[in-house]
Amino acid sequence: MTIQRMDNVAVVVDDLGAAIGFYAELGMELEGRAHIEGDFADRAVGLDGIRSEIAMMRTPDGHGRLELTRYLHPEASAPSPAVPPPNTLGLHRVMFAVDDLDDTLARLRPHGAELLREVANYQDEYRLCYLRGPAGIIVALAEQVG
Repeated sequence: MTIQRMDNVAVVVDDLGAAIGFYAELGMELEGRAHIEGDFADRAVGLDGIRSEIAMMRTPDGHGRLELTRYLHPEASAPSPAVPPPNTLGLHRVMFAVDDLDDTLARLRPHGAELLREVANYQDEYRLCYLRGPAGIIVALAEQVG
């Protein structure tokens, strides 16, 4: 038995509207929104009394999905430290291929995107960078140049 596909990656956010705006500006499409609560959610996630709102974002090619989740109850807990470094266990990044890195960065900055350091060149094949997106999530962007 093997997996069929990777269905989605979930990211917990505190401002669902802002997160939708950020990822829409990146080029993702809002596939749908839903309120999630009930016994099935409690049992699946392992928390009691879950009430959450999710938004499913889809990549333009239709194959990748990012689930943005805002917990109404119980409230989401903040990581410690508040802005964990890229080498934190269990956290690394979500990476997207883009066609114009400079334009993408310019469009994301008004949505709160902050470069971790700078745009780097990898073997004259890719320009790439890490930035902080909604809820401090590290988003990597890569533009193929070679």
